[in-house]
Amino acid sequence: MRTKAVSLLKELTEAHSVSGHEDEVRAIFVDELEGCGEFSTDRNGSVFCDAGGEGPRVLVAGHMDEVGFLVQNITPDGFIQFLAIGGWWEHNLLSQRVEILTRGGDKVLGVVASRPPHFLPEAQRRQVMSIDQMFIDVGAESRRDVVENFGISLGDPIAPVSAFTALGREDVFMAKAFDNRVGMAGTIQAGQILAQSKHPNRLLLCGTVQEEVGLRGAKTAASYAQPDVAIILEGPPADDAPGFARSECQGRLGGGVQIRLYDPSAITNPRLARLAIETARAEGIPHQVTVRRSGGTDAGSFHVANEGIPSIVLGVPARYIHSHNAIIDLNDYLHLVSLTIALVRRLDEETVDGLVRYL
Repeated sequence: MRTKAVSLLKELTEAHSVSGHEDEVRAIFVDELEGCGEFSTDRNGSVFCDAGGEGPRVLVAGHMDEVGFLVQNITPDGFIQFLAIGGWWEHNLLSQRVEILTRGGDKVLGVVASRPPHFLPEAQRRQVMSIDQMFIDVGAESRRDVVENFGISLGDPIAPVSAFTALGREDVFMAKAFDNRVGMAGTIQAGQILAQSKHPNRLLLCGTVQEEVGLRGAKTAASYAQPDVAIILEGPPADDAPGFARSECQGRLGGGVQIRLYDPSAITNPRLARLAIETARAEGIPHQVTVRRSGGTDAGSFHVANEGIPSIVLGVPARYIHSHNAIIDLNDYLHLVSLTIALVRRLDEETVDGLVRYL
């Protein structure tokens, strides 16, 4: 599974799939799960693979989209003004390469730039440059050149460019979009294994759209799939780098799969949380229990959908998410897959009914 995990993560992280434009990741999902079940989509583009089985409807889901940008305007001189899709920290942007996906399917390379510091007053050099002061340079001569020769239009999606790269320590990798291509890879690999074995439920695999812009795809995905329980796979931020108190770390690279109990978007069903932790302990799966003061995931939409869906978030800690270069430990990812499989196998009808039996 390790070799397959590396190749799948490379393919997924290097895909161009900004929120609302998730086609490349959707295609990988369908290609990888071919033969594992029946495919369908909702009307927003979230994709489903019904792997069959009898019993409660158990959904394993990751979001397909990544943070990126859209072409907002093209200047007369051929520079591209852009707006952010999802959460970006401006410190991370200047001098980074990006790729614009045109309506014709071409990808145009460019670089994020601004007025050079050599021409800025001293006080302005010390300030963080806002996105509306930046532009993308694709090497064009004019607006007409951009439109007619490069094929770029207003509204075209823009993604970071960053190759999937092995670092010096074994099993540590750097790439863009680990948030949330680790979740998509986990959904695919867990689904491939579960589809070929017995599970006491109806297994539904899902890739949602538009998580990064407000957990939007999960709303319609929940309505479409009607799950009885949802397992959300994510690439949350690690907190083990300089600037964090070691004693407060809950997302350490190499510490195992994260089991999230709380963030402002969702309180995990306590019984489901207990089951996940007990399962990890029983199976000997390294794990980290996490309570977050900020952030949110698709669980924020799933758990309040329909009549209420018990939901839990399992994650692979990633340093520097929402940037061109995030870092993960592959072993955390493999533990995510293992816990997902083990948890699904425990979600029989009696167990799922017990999650929501309050009287």
